[in-house]
Amino acid sequence: MREERTLIQRTRLALSFGAVFGAGAAVRAATPAYVAVDLSFPGAMLSGLIGGYWTGLFSGVLISLPSMARGEWMTMPVLAAFGLLGGLLRDLAPEPEEIWRFSPVFDLLAGYRFFRRGSDPARSGFQLFFLCAIVFAIFIYSAVGGMFGPKRLLSIVPPSGLMNLLGYATMVMCVAIPLKIWNSARTDRKLESQNRLLVEARLVALTNQINPHFLFNTLNSIASLIRVRPEEARGVIYRLSNILRRLLRKADAYSPLREEIAFIDDYLAIEMVRFGEKLRVVKEIDPGTLDRLVPSMLLQPIVENSIKHGLSAKVEGGSITLRSRRDGANIQLIVEDDGVGMTEDRLNTLFRQGVGVSNVNERLQVLFEDRYRIVVESHPGEGTRTLIEIPDLEKMESPLAQTKLPPGPGRAAASPAIR
Repeated sequence: MREERTLIQRTRLALSFGAVFGAGAAVRAATPAYVAVDLSFPGAMLSGLIGGYWTGLFSGVLISLPSMARGEWMTMPVLAAFGLLGGLLRDLAPEPEEIWRFSPVFDLLAGYRFFRRGSDPARSGFQLFFLCAIVFAIFIYSAVGGMFGPKRLLSIVPPSGLMNLLGYATMVMCVAIPLKIWNSARTDRKLESQNRLLVEARLVALTNQINPHFLFNTLNSIASLIRVRPEEARGVIYRLSNILRRLLRKADAYSPLREEIAFIDDYLAIEMVRFGEKLRVVKEIDPGTLDRLVPSMLLQPIVENSIKHGLSAKVEGGSITLRSRRDGANIQLIVEDDGVGMTEDRLNTLFRQGVGVSNVNERLQVLFEDRYRIVVESHPGEGTRTLIEIPDLEKMESPLAQTKLPPGPGRAAASPAIR
């Protein structure tokens, strides 16, 4: 399925072709009553098309061994030559993908595209040349078979009439159809690889959006302390260095909840320097959830929003409550504050315009598709409560963990006072 191969990989590919197509030749050679042909010719050419000169040559030799044992002496040089011809076609292709684009059905428009203005004559010309080369190779095979007789080389094309035309068409199809089948498998692998790379790229991009957002707010806090309270500023910088060290050391999409809580502790310690006794933190963490894996940087944007939008505008300050608990095959994480809350209009646009919540929601979408739930409840003057429910990764294989979480993937809702 790959384009670039080492010599060992090309040899293994040749051995695979030799084993499969050689087995077909062995069945024919060992069965005197068997009057049909085998797939030696397509096998030798396919190996050269896919693996190059060495693979085609070696495969042609291996495939010919059963026929050689039967006394068909011309089989080895002919199949080796066709393996080399496949390698030549591979080298002549404008690009490697042209080999896989060969169609088993003759394209009547190929000649028109070759002369059409604005078309790529190299591609169209190669496809026509590819077809002609296979037909010419079949003609040479049949001519050599007719010259030396079936005892030296089994003819693969009936001698005359409609059967002659069908014989040529059959051999062309035997080369083209495997290419189409294998190309379909290559396409599936490419799509899978691209989807995986897309997910990784989106996760990196979203994480990079969050980290500067947090960093700039923290640096602003340090700037406000560095002149009047340098010792406290030094302590904040130490906390910040711990956070940055953890961010640089840990690039995984998931981390244990224990590490996320420690991260929040460092972050809140920095914020408490700014808020003092006005900021109170309550933690109600289920010990059974501490070692469970959760998306990295999941809680920090929510906690930051609670402080920035919920408590900073409240003169007397307030409290933030962190909770975690298990709910069957899911884990629930709750961030609750008793700040100023949000209006219904603001709540309805939170997932489209809010930086922290929208990023968290998008990351959860990438990681869990529709098997998660994020609910934000708020009321002006009462506070805000954010519930995140995600599958327990250790139980993802269980039927319960595979069920969808209603109403998913994310929902914002206004509610009465939060208590």
